[in-house]
Parts: sequence; C-alpha cells; structure tokens
Amino acid sequence: MDRLDAMRAFARVVETGSFSQAARDLNVSQPTVSKQLAALEARLGAQLLTRSSRALTVTLAGQEYYEAAIRILEDIQTVEEKLLEGQSSPSGLVRITLAPAFGRMYVIPKLPVFKERFPDVSIDIEVSGRHVDLVEEGIDIAIRIGHLSDSALLARRIGDMRMITVASADYLARRGAPRTLDDLQGHERIGYVHQGHMIGWNFTVEGKEITLEGGCAFRTNDAEHVRGAVLAGLGIAHHASWLFPDVLASGEVARILDDYAPPLLPINAIIAGGRRMPSRVRRFIDFLADICAAEPELRIG
Repeated sequence: MDRLDAMRAFARVVETGSFSQAARDLNVSQPTVSKQLAALEARLGAQLLTRSSRALTVTLAGQEYYEAAIRILEDIQTVEEKLLEGQSSPSGLVRITLAPAFGRMYVIPKLPVFKERFPDVSIDIEVSGRHVDLVEEGIDIAIRIGHLSDSALLARRIGDMRMITVASADYLARRGAPRTLDDLQGHERIGYVHQGHMIGWNFTVEGKEITLEGGCAFRTNDAEHVRGAVLAGLGIAHHASWLFPDVLASGEVARILDDYAPPLLPINAIIAGGRRMPSRVRRFIDFLADICAAEPELRIG
C-alpha cells in the first residue's frame, strides 16, 4: 500500500462523502479506493469510517486521522509546488466567485496586470451574492465578508470592509444631516437586500453593537444600485466605504454618523478545507490581497 495514495483517497472520501466520487476525482476505480481504505484501516488497527446503505460517517479516529493527513498532504504539496515554480510558470484555470460591484470596480480593472505576469492562467469569474458550495460547484476561491463559522473552509484575510453611513450633499442640503441614530427616524433610508433578507444597519453605541432593522423607503439587492440611489438623492445608505471613494473625495457624497461606526469586517479569500492549493490559485489570492492592500478602503486595519 502506498501510504500517501491511501491518505489522498481517504481525504477525498471524507470530503465528498462518496467512494465513487472520490474515485472519479482521483482518476482511479472505486474498488481501488475501497481497497486503499481497507488497507489503511488494517494498518492503523482502527475504523475510520462507518458505512451504511445511506451514508458514510467519519469516526472519531477517522476525524483525527483526516486532520493529520490533510496537514501532511498540504505540506508535501507546498514543497513540490515551490520547487516546480522555479521551473515553470503557473498555468490552468482559476474559478472564483465574488460580488458584482466588488468585481467590476476592483478586480476586473487590475486583471490585465495579473494576465501579464501569468499569461497561462485562465480566469473564470462567477458573479454572485450567494454562498456557493465550493466543492460541489468546482469553485477554487470565494470572497466572503465577515467572520466565518464554517470550519470546513480555509480562509486568508486579504482586507477589511468599513461600513459607513452616507448621503448625497444635495439630500443633506434639503433634509439636514442626522446627528444621532434617533434622527434617522425622520429620514428616507436606502436598504440593501442580500439573499432575500434586508440587511440591518449595525452601529456602535457606548461600546455596544446595535442593529437597526427595516424602515427603508427604497430597497435593492444590488450594491451599485445602492450607490446610484444615494447619488440620486433618494436618501441615506449604510454600506461599504469601498462603494463610494470617488464621490466622497469629490464632495458629492458625505459621511454622517461616524461616531457610531461599527467594527471592521474581514474580507476573506476562502478555499475548501482539505483541497490542495495549486500555485495558480495561491498566486490569484496573492493578487487579490495586493488589490486590497493598495486601496485605503479595503486594506487591513
């Protein structure tokens, strides 16, 4: 038994929940995967998986072995790729999912730089606000905002998002600027809808976070429509600062209620846990981190 091949087979079975899918991913037969797992359990003297007609379940011993195996496989992969990178340039396809406005405003304009450095890497961007299943949909990288609760994901913090409250100078001249959160009651508010749910407005009051729900006269599920509504003078919005840098600099839009600004939210580039990271994927994550570092409204801290 080749121990590394058995580790890879076991890891894919755990990640996919299927012997047949693991076999397809590894380009071997299903009986080969079954034999590798049986030999691995015999060598270890422990049951790693429980099998039924309906599902596979990882045992406690199996979970412990899986976590150790993944670390070993990732270390080997990292060393191999570092050696190979000295011999050839990264190549192949990178599939990434991100929000529409972020992609159009910050990623697409910089892609020529990446393509010039890595001409053999192809980019497939899925524009989506939903949380996709990376393994099931074959996505290499997803950009997600906020603290992650899924332990099956590996994340690299590439930036921070600052939530700000804004309105156009024209709107504030007509309606006046709110000084406190209570003052928002007398104003038109622009709401943002994500996956069918209105996003509450988070603020910090005397060291505690509070959320204002509902009460929006205009709502949209597109960030650039939020920006457009602000510029049209439809009301006050509470959204990411990276959506407004040019119009804030010009004075067309003004920040308000900064005394109640909420904490920063991390911007994460994530990949599926246990998945090997090809050099082309690592290079693209580095590229995304460089984009954030170069933008005052995206950089960490």
